[in-house]
Amino acid sequence: MTIKNALLVDDSKVARFALSKLLESREMNVKMAGSAEEALDFLDSNEHPDVIFMDHLMPGMNGVEATKAIKSNPETASIPIIMCTSQKSSSFTKEARNFGVYNILTKPTHPDGLGLVLDQLASDVKDGTLPAPPLSEPEMDSPEPATNGNKAASTVPLTSDLIEQISRSSAQSQVNNRLHELLSSLFDEQFDQLNRALNDSREKQDNLIEERLNAMSEMVEERTQHLRDDVAAEVNLSLGRELADLKKELSRNSGFTGNHMAELKDHITSVQTIDTEFWQTLQSEAIQQAHEISRETAEDIAQRTIDLFVAQQRSASSRIYTVGLAVSLGVFSLGIAWLAGLFG
Repeated sequence: MTIKNALLVDDSKVARFALSKLLESREMNVKMAGSAEEALDFLDSNEHPDVIFMDHLMPGMNGVEATKAIKSNPETASIPIIMCTSQKSSSFTKEARNFGVYNILTKPTHPDGLGLVLDQLASDVKDGTLPAPPLSEPEMDSPEPATNGNKAASTVPLTSDLIEQISRSSAQSQVNNRLHELLSSLFDEQFDQLNRALNDSREKQDNLIEERLNAMSEMVEERTQHLRDDVAAEVNLSLGRELADLKKELSRNSGFTGNHMAELKDHITSVQTIDTEFWQTLQSEAIQQAHEISRETAEDIAQRTIDLFVAQQRSASSRIYTVGLAVSLGVFSLGIAWLAGLFG
């Protein structure tokens, strides 16, 4: 079990405030009670804390009586109690342990002393070495009874010095209680005033921050509006210029101009000239080839005719030779005429 939750019992608000800050600095959750009676009510109706810091001297039920009540209850007897007191004697520490106090924390509390006590408590809780609740309830500062056989204890005579000492002790106790009350009231009053001053200052600061934020927001909005207008005007002007230049360029390049038509006409004329020259060249070459073919064909036909004539001269009459020669010449003439009509 880790020591995380603490119950702080003290009638002094100053002491409660100071000790609670030290405990919270050690990341502990602190609940506070202004009297022993309030602490007992808290234990009856709430979850039990890991440790109780109990003030020694309080109006009404003091710390000793409250510790005895807590340790006599089986449900709360296991809660370690650290008593906060200004008494530092070893006899008081021994008697306090006898009625269930785990350890003593001297007042005013110092961080080092508190750290040592809490470290020791954490070690004992971890090791399971916490002292067991007391079986009896010895009284603090109670004189031991003196017996002599069956005789009653002897009484101390009231002297003027003893009466004066008792009176001073009672007066000192009353003065201390009154000082505690006055200091508590003064602390409460100062704390309330400081809290109100802090709240007022925080509220004024929040209002001032809000006003400045609103003013800055309006200024930014105004400057942004001007900037947007300037940017929009500049963009519109730039777009207008670009569109005007584009329109001029399109108007210059739209359709065929006179120059374009003249260039096109020259191109067509040059193409036609090239085609005519090419066609004439092709035609001349074709006619020449036709003449060569006709000449070669005529020479071939003439050679065959001669060969045929010689052969027929030997075997046939001269009439047949004449007809063959006429036919050959006719065929040659028809070929010449056909070729001339084809390429004419």
